[in-house]
Amino acid sequence: MRLAVDPRNGQVRLTLPPRASLKKGLAWAQEHQGWIANQQARLPETQPLAPGAHIPFAGREIEIVSVPGAPRTPRLDGDQLLCGGPDEGLERRVERWLRGEALRVLSAETAEYAGRAGVSVTRVSIGDPKGRWGSCAASGAIRYSWRLILAPDFVRRATVAHEVAHRIHMNHSPAFHRLVETLFEADPTPARAWLRRNGAALHWVGRGATV
Repeated sequence: MRLAVDPRNGQVRLTLPPRASLKKGLAWAQEHQGWIANQQARLPETQPLAPGAHIPFAGREIEIVSVPGAPRTPRLDGDQLLCGGPDEGLERRVERWLRGEALRVLSAETAEYAGRAGVSVTRVSIGDPKGRWGSCAASGAIRYSWRLILAPDFVRRATVAHEVAHRIHMNHSPAFHRLVETLFEADPTPARAWLRRNGAALHWVGRGATV
């Protein structure tokens, strides 16, 4: 039997061997409540999209500012995200803005790298997957996590180069990795390392928001 706490959402996963008793497994997990509590205590803090909150955005920190009388659509002014309208629903409006920025930036960068690689991309879309930052289908459609807009530019761009390279190599062969480095024009290893260290925390930004 095995216990794990998902660092992206705090959920506890109990894995049982074949034909193991669920009742015994749950009892075993109950005996390890101390370990579970310790792991959950080490999880990143929730970062609500609320007035006064500071959130990561493209490698810097911006502050969400409620401005009575301003347009309801958020507007970035320096390091402040100015948000009009009532505080009720502000979290959803900020997340929609972040998603819109993610799609705009990722679409432009995908087109840039696709041009370098001499390939076509049929569609760029965003979602909120928990297990991957991007995916490339054989059809040429590429899908990203919108949370990449929260990461530093070099991390986001390395991910885009990775997915565009899959338009030529649908594998992770040495030739694929050479192409990623050529498109990115740098070693993508630091970007992958950054996501391993900090990626889980990005999933705690705007927890509870719905669109």
